[in-house]
Order: sequence, then C-alpha cells, then structure tokens
Amino acid sequence: MVDDVTGGPAGVPSNPWVAFAIAASAIFLATLDTSVVVAAYAAIRGEFADASPTWLSWTLNAYTIVYAALLVPAGRLADLKGRRRVFIAGLALFTIASGLCAASPGIGSLVAARVVQAVGAALMTPAALALLLNAFTREQRAAVVGLFSAVAALAAAIGPALGSWIIANGSWRWVFLINLPLGLLGVLAALRLLAESSSPENEARLDWIGVLLLVLGAGLLALGIVRTEALGWTSPVVWSILAAGFAIIAVFVRWARHREHPALDLSLFDDTTFRVVNLATLAFSAAMSLMFLDVFLVLMDVWGYSQTLAGLAISPGPLIVLPVAIVSGRLAGRIGHRPLLVAGALLFALAQFTLFVALEPTPDFLGLWLPVQLTAGASIGMIMPSLAGAAVARLGPARYAVGGSVNNAMRQLGGALGASLAVAMVGGHAVTMADFKSAYLVLIGLALTTAALALRVDTHPRSLARAAATQ
Repeated sequence: MVDDVTGGPAGVPSNPWVAFAIAASAIFLATLDTSVVVAAYAAIRGEFADASPTWLSWTLNAYTIVYAALLVPAGRLADLKGRRRVFIAGLALFTIASGLCAASPGIGSLVAARVVQAVGAALMTPAALALLLNAFTREQRAAVVGLFSAVAALAAAIGPALGSWIIANGSWRWVFLINLPLGLLGVLAALRLLAESSSPENEARLDWIGVLLLVLGAGLLALGIVRTEALGWTSPVVWSILAAGFAIIAVFVRWARHREHPALDLSLFDDTTFRVVNLATLAFSAAMSLMFLDVFLVLMDVWGYSQTLAGLAISPGPLIVLPVAIVSGRLAGRIGHRPLLVAGALLFALAQFTLFVALEPTPDFLGLWLPVQLTAGASIGMIMPSLAGAAVARLGPARYAVGGSVNNAMRQLGGALGASLAVAMVGGHAVTMADFKSAYLVLIGLALTTAALALRVDTHPRSLARAAATQ
C-alpha cells in the first residue's frame, strides 16, 4: 500500500495545492466536454450534412453513455492499481482522443473518437478526486472538495457559452483542440509532481465479471435515458433498454454480495448520507441539464437573441459559481453540508419560480434575467460542491475513488435524464410560453426533491469524527 503524499515520485516534494491544480484542470476538461459540444452540435451537423440524425446524436450521447458506464469500474481500478497511474493514463488517452475528434474526417470517426475520449475521462475523474483527498488532511477536505467540485460545476455551466463563442469565431474542431495544451501540461505535471496512492486492497484481484455487469447495466440505463430524446418516454424500445439495465444491475447486486472484493463495495450504501446524496445528485443534475437548454431556448426563441449574445447573457451565473463554492466549502468544514444543500436547493427553486411568474415575451435582461441568473449561479455554487463533498465525507481513504465515481456516475445519469426531459418539453417542437412554464414547474420540483433528500445528510464535523473513529 502507498498512501504517503509527503513526497512525489523520484523524491520530488508533493505540494497538496499542486495536486489540486493538476486534478482540477483534468476534471475541468472532462466536465467541459459534456456541455461544450452541445453548442457545437449545429456546426457539426452543417459540416456532415449527409449524416443521419441518429449518427449526429451519437456525437453527444456516446460520450455520456460510456463516461457514465465506466466511472464506477474506473474508480475501483484506481483504488487497486494506483490513482496516479490510472489518472495519467486517463488524461493521456483523453488528450489524444480530443486530437482525433478535431481531426475526424467523417461522422463515424468522430463518434469513435468520442468513445475513446469518454474512456479517458472515466479513468481520470475518480482517480483525480482520490489523489486530491489523499493529499489533504481530513479537516481540509470539505473545503477542498467543495472547491474541486466547483471547478466541475463551473465547467458544466460555462460550456454552452464557451462553445457558442468558439463556434462564432472559428470551427467546431476548436471545441476539441482547446483540450490539447491543458491535457499535455497535465500529463507532464502529473508525471513530475504527483505521488502515488492506492487502496489497502491493492493485492486483491479485480472483479472482472462484476466490472462487466456494472458497465453493461449502467451503460444500458444511460442509453435508455438518452434514447428518449428521439423515441420519447412511451417508446417500448426505451423501456426495454431500461428494463434490461435494471435487470443487469440486479444481477450485479446478487453477484457482489457473494464476493470478497466486488467491483463495487455495496456496503457504501449502508450509510444513509451516501444513499441520499447520490439520489440528490441525480435530481439536481437533471435540473441543471434541463435548465441549461431551457435558458438558451428562452433567449434565442423567445427573446430573439443570437447564439453569441445568448452565450454572453448566461455568463453571469457561471461566473458566480466559483466564489460562492469557495465560501461554501469553508462553511461545510464548520457546519456540515446539510444547511448549504437545503438553502441552495431552495434558492434554486426560488429562481425558477421567479421565471415561472415573471417571464414574458418582451426581453428584460436587467430587471429579470440578470438577478435570476445570479441567484441560480449562487445556488449551483452551494449545491454541486456540497453534493460531491458529502458523498465522500464519511468514506475511508481506501474508498475515495470508488465512492466519488459512484457520485459522478449519478451526475452523468442525471444530466442525461435532464437533457431528455428538456428535449421532450421545450426542444422538439414549436415552443410556447406554456411549455416553458411547465419546464419551470419541473425544475422547481427537482429542486424541492433535492432539498428534501438533503435533510437526511449528516456531515457535521462531530459526526465525521465519530465515523473516522470506527474506520
């Protein structure tokens, strides 16, 4: 077992904040690619005009499905084989695949490169969080995880605006090319500066049957959700895919109960906080995904903004995420995550309720849009980092990567669910104000669900100290 981060490879000193910078850069890239490509979709469709709508949709869906399906096995792999090793491999693969995406001559090669890119993202994401948690003391982790997760939330939030700006000023290929310098620098820095860490179970054999069941089950669930965009929620095909996914997950649960070292340790779910945090992550990630498409359609279809102007109009919200997250992380270390989650969810619900009541066809940026975007941005800064922090707060060091990867997988599944809801409600036909009002009611419901689940979260410092004493 290697859990010492006081020295890096070859005797190089390891600064926790250096580890943070490397890990945060990687999670920024992985999360950005789940949202920035949405803005490039129209440009990709224009270049590959002969491609079918199904093939075009896979430029988005292939990444989401593979990323979600591989996160949990990748977390387990990182715990067993070494977080630094898996992180570097994932970041290198992600960077190479980004270059292949940019150079793709056809839609088939682009989709294939997106699959490889998702594999890299899945490998590096849980390893990055585990390296980060291992580099800081328990007292520092709430604030650090909050800041780390804020970087991911910021990437998700600015993705559509950044993508719009790139498309307006260049080719869609630059959406992928921007990953190359950061990815290359991250690999070089990780090789030089990161120390290795792994789980006490490092000698255990990886449960490959369990990994296969998890990948198939999670992949089918993600596939079923994203296929609702084209087929709708009433489609027998969709429900058959979802049923198969749930059935395979049930088989995995039965399998894992009889394994000494399963691909996913089901005892994680014995903790109430871990269970409710992941359900809350699913709900709020769906809300965020629905909200992003909704705001673009309001600005462009209702208020008549251009894509570039719409991207600028949603920028104030993302810009406030990071400073709010920094403050929230510090508060979470003192009072726990529950107050921040509940308050943030209620604040998000208030922002959506304001639009439900006050949105009109006549543009009102300063009087309505700006305050709502700032409110929503502040709520995201409170919620997303707190969800990620609470998910791993009660776990021992040996389970950081796999616990974090479960939470990330729920975030990806929630994002896919929200996107399918958005397409069904406001994205697939001539949209009316009534459609937007219905979307705001769904957003309010998801926010209130998040708040209700958060009431069961217990990460107060005293509780964490008691949990640590039993581990």
